[in-house]
Amino acid sequence: MSMPILLTVDDDPAVSRAVARDLRRRYGQDYRVVRATSGADALDALREIKLRGDAVAAILADYRMPQMDGIAFLEQAMDLFPRARRALLTAYADTDAAIQAINVVDVDHYLLKPWDPPEEKLYPVIDSLVDAWRAAGDAPVEETKVVGHRWSAKSYAVRDFLARNSVPYRWYSVDEAEGQRLLDAAGKQPEDIPVVITPDGRALVSPSGPEIAEAVGLSTQPSGDFYDLVIIGGGPAGLGAAVYGASEGLKTVLVERKATGGQAGQSSRIENYLGFPDGVSGAQLTDRARRQAQKFGAEVLTARDVTGLEVRGSARVVTFGDGSEIKAHAIVLSTGVAYRALDAAGVQELTGRGVYYGSASTEAPDCQDKPVYIVGGANSAGQAAVFFSRYAASVTLVVRGASLRSSMSHYLIEQIEAIENISVRTSTVVEKAHGDEHLESLSLHCSESGITEQVDASHLFVFIGAAPRTDWLGDAVVRDDHGFVCTGPDLLVEGRRPPGWTLDRDPLYLESSVPGVFVAGDVRAQSVKRVASAVGEGAMAVTLVHRYLEER
Repeated sequence: MSMPILLTVDDDPAVSRAVARDLRRRYGQDYRVVRATSGADALDALREIKLRGDAVAAILADYRMPQMDGIAFLEQAMDLFPRARRALLTAYADTDAAIQAINVVDVDHYLLKPWDPPEEKLYPVIDSLVDAWRAAGDAPVEETKVVGHRWSAKSYAVRDFLARNSVPYRWYSVDEAEGQRLLDAAGKQPEDIPVVITPDGRALVSPSGPEIAEAVGLSTQPSGDFYDLVIIGGGPAGLGAAVYGASEGLKTVLVERKATGGQAGQSSRIENYLGFPDGVSGAQLTDRARRQAQKFGAEVLTARDVTGLEVRGSARVVTFGDGSEIKAHAIVLSTGVAYRALDAAGVQELTGRGVYYGSASTEAPDCQDKPVYIVGGANSAGQAAVFFSRYAASVTLVVRGASLRSSMSHYLIEQIEAIENISVRTSTVVEKAHGDEHLESLSLHCSESGITEQVDASHLFVFIGAAPRTDWLGDAVVRDDHGFVCTGPDLLVEGRRPPGWTLDRDPLYLESSVPGVFVAGDVRAQSVKRVASAVGEGAMAVTLVHRYLEER
């Protein structure tokens, strides 16, 4: 098999030669470097490569090129090699173009010219691109097929599960001819939907998350029954703990109920996370963190529901919903939080049929040229408004408070104010959701004017605070009145340690009322609800796990 290809395109011959020279110097033994001096020539080269059956690992395109700029070129290149990783070469003055490229063609990186020294500015980016390409592979993707109804809550749940777990799938409506043909071939009826047809031809009727996970090849079973560290919850805190735990030699397993990433994984764009000046989608950040953890040897289990935690001597035991269990020396609880339910008439009945909790980015194409409403005034709601403004005819933020400034980051407020089709309705709540088969309109009440207005709405996305997922813990650990897990100094009452504490020391900073059970991220009482702080707490928890293990 011939070597995979790194393709560069730049209309400046000197720059084109320079980048090709630097790439050959570092990657020439493993990759063939192909360069072009225009978008058209590069597309011709890609077509020839496609015909020969060769693989393209990464494409570097200059932004400013005549006739066809780098973004337009990458859009067409994606049709030929959708799994090739993409980077944009740009001058400092064109960083806005890089952000546009991320939104339009999902560029992995942008590189500022000049990139000297390449060891610091070029090679780390290319290393990241080729590592991601190797991890994803370039073999044809075996697609899962989903047949369902556009306004079926169960169909939406299946699509959301597959999308959040990065499982390629193709959607077919039962109302379309091809969808009906697939049902006929599977021997199923329209009332059986949703039907999931796996790459090996099995047809699953209204499958649960664990059933889908097993059918599409996601890891659901632990390889052993005893670990150094079990991490419960795969959001930023859990992924941070998995990366640091596994990289430091701990036998580590991360257990996730639905999909890694948590609420952050659903974010359309995170722009204030350190090291990503052009922003990063929650899905991209999650995918990179998961691959990083697995590279260091961490196991990642998906669609496993944890139902209990207990102490058996020196072991900490985690019980699953099916009655099975795993044991560990130490536990990190990082279960995050769930969006609170919107208390308004009609909302529950229409959930999954026009009403959604979180960003639900799989719904974006169906928002095209339609009125969209978003409830909430924090960053997650603002990020969703910016994202859906690219599709919807209008986006309206419905905010209970008098202003966004007390709950949303300044940079995000400025973005929202600059987007013409986003409006903000303050001092307003949703009183009722209307619709038969799906959401059709909303009743909005303004507390300042006392007026209730009914407005057309095709989609409603809800971001109204969050509650911790800790009911399953029962009395195993101390929680506050809201269900958040108390740790460290918060457990000391008038200098006294929590009841049942067995060690001759105070609880460590992130340690719960059970020695060896640590807490990180949003589920911890008094935590800072930010992605960066969650990742930091995940890393810090592993440091404290080491201290705990050294005491044993």
